[in-house]
Amino acid sequence: MTITVLIADDQPLMRSALRTCLEAEADITVVAEAVDGAEAVRQSQRLRPAVVVMDIRMPVMDGIEATRRITALEGGPPSRVLMMTTFDLDEHIIDALRAGASGFLVKDSPPEDLVHAVRVIGAGQALLAPSVTRRLLDLRGRTLARVVSPDRDPALATVTARELTVLEHVARGLSNTEIAHVMRLAPSSVKTHVGHLLAKLGLTDRVQLVVFAYEHELVRPGSHDPAPKHGGTRSPAIPGYRRHL
Repeated sequence: MTITVLIADDQPLMRSALRTCLEAEADITVVAEAVDGAEAVRQSQRLRPAVVVMDIRMPVMDGIEATRRITALEGGPPSRVLMMTTFDLDEHIIDALRAGASGFLVKDSPPEDLVHAVRVIGAGQALLAPSVTRRLLDLRGRTLARVVSPDRDPALATVTARELTVLEHVARGLSNTEIAHVMRLAPSSVKTHVGHLLAKLGLTDRVQLVVFAYEHELVRPGSHDPAPKHGGTRSPAIPGYRRHL
């Protein structure tokens, strides 16, 4: 199945480089380009691309607001957003994830990482490198608005103790296979728990689960690997984290 892609970036050279990289793949087709966020929204509404490769900083409308509008479009297949960032300079990445982005990629990443990211997000998964998840949320986690005490959150009240432990591991960047290893469960069981969490909390993907966990202080910035608060064992240092969640 072909993955349709819209590229949104105000720099012609960057758009050209991204198009060249993606169109070299037989299963990826670039259907349009946009020079600003407003055009990206219009093109997404018209073409419904599977993936929008979105720059954060653009004129007219920035990538964050464009992402918010694109992910809220109704009446057609959903478009998922891969945010391109300079990372170290990008203080708005948390806002982009909250707006509905399914992941992000550093602009100086190798071409194969871009192709991999488009395929992962095009398949309906989220992409966020675990090491970057930790660094991002440690940098910004203390400034995230605390929504409500976990003990009083109506949505969290429906989450079981085991699901809460799974959520904590997701927030630390573990994949389903790694969570299964830590909790001594079958990967299929972990996948089921993640699905239940998304449904109960009204979220769309694992990236949003990460932000939710930090907003509700289920995982605190700076405490990368504490023992789960609701059962289970301490997470071991697992080498070779997968690059998508």
